[in-house]
Amino acid sequence: MDEGPGLRERKKAATRQALHEAALRLAAEHGFERVTVEAIADAADVSRRTFSNYFSSKEEAFFHGDSARLRRMLELLRERPAGEDPWTALGAAAEQLTAEVRGEPDPGWLALRRRVRAHPVLLAHQVAAYTVVERELAAEIARRGPGSTALRARVLAATFLTTLRVATQHWIEHPEGTLLAVLREALTAAAPAPEHGGR
Repeated sequence: MDEGPGLRERKKAATRQALHEAALRLAAEHGFERVTVEAIADAADVSRRTFSNYFSSKEEAFFHGDSARLRRMLELLRERPAGEDPWTALGAAAEQLTAEVRGEPDPGWLALRRRVRAHPVLLAHQVAAYTVVERELAAEIARRGPGSTALRARVLAATFLTTLRVATQHWIEHPEGTLLAVLREALTAAAPAPEHGGR
């Protein structure tokens, strides 16, 4: 009996996730520099060719979780009430996502985050992962505000994603409180001026 498309997609998603988790685990154990594509494939019990079917590099495998979370956040944003202020909707989506995905932090995820700032290649890949979603966020922001210009929507999207990145990094460096509390503080600090406010 042939597999249906739903089962095939679930298997693909499971393989992609297994590779991502193997990459994070190896980075936590041995350091990013020592991790190879071959080692990731071996740890996930797949071939090097299978790895290449899912990711173009070990960096992409490391940041798969980030990309998936950003996609989920975009879904949550689209589910917010249509008349909601864009920044409020963005903040609510980010808070909901944080509540969904961040219980006990995964050691591999934390290890990767701590290394990002020290490795230009990792930082560049993180920025690239955020940039892919930035355009879609900007389109959603523009759709929500009839008075919003394309430029303002792009600025809001970029500001929001930068705020998420900075809040996460700050929380990792100062983990005394919760990520959610740090995120709320950062979003409040970065809130834009009213769209039609006076000068």
